[in-house]
Amino acid sequence: MHLPRFRLSVAADLCVETVSVLSDTTNFAVLELFTERRDLMSLPVIEMGRPIGLISRNIFMSQMSKPFYHELYGKKSCIAFMDKEPLIVDANMSIEALTFRAVESGEKALADGFIVTRDGTLAGVGFGLQLMNVVANMQAEKNRQIMHSIDYASVIQRSLLRPSNLALSDTLDDAHLEWQPRNVVGGDFYHFARYEDGWFAAIADCTGHGVPGAFMTLISSSTLSQALQQLGPRDPARLIAEVNRGVKGMLGQVEGHGHTESNDGMDAAFLWFDHAARQLRFAGAKLALFQLDPEQQAVQTVDGERMGVGYTDTPLDYQWTNKTIAIPEGSLLFLTTDGLIDQIGGARDIAYGKRRMRDVLLAKRTECARHVAQAMLDDYQAWQGAQPRRDDLTFFCLRP
Repeated sequence: MHLPRFRLSVAADLCVETVSVLSDTTNFAVLELFTERRDLMSLPVIEMGRPIGLISRNIFMSQMSKPFYHELYGKKSCIAFMDKEPLIVDANMSIEALTFRAVESGEKALADGFIVTRDGTLAGVGFGLQLMNVVANMQAEKNRQIMHSIDYASVIQRSLLRPSNLALSDTLDDAHLEWQPRNVVGGDFYHFARYEDGWFAAIADCTGHGVPGAFMTLISSSTLSQALQQLGPRDPARLIAEVNRGVKGMLGQVEGHGHTESNDGMDAAFLWFDHAARQLRFAGAKLALFQLDPEQQAVQTVDGERMGVGYTDTPLDYQWTNKTIAIPEGSLLFLTTDGLIDQIGGARDIAYGKRRMRDVLLAKRTECARHVAQAMLDDYQAWQGAQPRRDDLTFFCLRP
């Protein structure tokens, strides 16, 4: 969609005409439509002329690719896979009000878009990325408005991370997660969720800093949330693969789908910890896990794979692998994005590096995770000195 340069004021300005399907349309028919229309990311479902739901292309195609789903659901109504509570707004709603509604409705409005109506009937659809772009352009008219926008984006970004902070504090007694964007908003994000039999954790370093990086975190974190809903938390490698497909699809970075102006993605580490077995399942995309067992005198490195997530040169069907690790009581685990390791500083203006990071872990091995994390942060800041911050800083230190 090509947006005009003048100030947009109502939802109708973001409305894109689209095809729709009736509520009794079969899933086979929806599958055929998505196959023919690769540009179709969201499909409204209507009943008596009024929209009742929205089918996400990514979720639908993922579900229908599962074994036996063609046979089980192909001839059934498409309402089986639709979002029954999409964001539906009137065409005359202001952009400001729409922005608040989109934030209140959560990540799905940003990932899957929203339905626009006139007098209750379908007018078209709008998309979260265009909405965010419009908001940014509106605020860019003056420097004061730019800073207001960035500050508000920071509020949004931190609010999306808050559920993970609460889940982490409720689950692990001895853990610390450090998140410092280089600018007001950043390109790193994390996710933590508690389950009956264990917990899932992820940290990721998305392309870019500041506002561009924050856009990427919204895309990537919403894709991860969808993948967790579909697949569950216990197979990190499969989750990374699903996020890879989602990010590539949303950014059009799929081979054979025409030229793309972006080459964006993320480095990531996903963890699943099984309480009963005291086993950790780890999958990494250019990020590693560092482990220090109580009886060991050295930090063990569990390397991730050297393939990033979402980039144009990452195959759509690339499969990451899980590494299962026994975690004795008292073990110390450490994850970090490259903002820690790559920071320039010291007497010779060189990178902080993994060796110095391991030295801090060894020196503080008997202390609680929070003290280890604080020692790491103090050493990092002393190393940085007067040098500018190079990147967002995110690391996760814990004793499961």
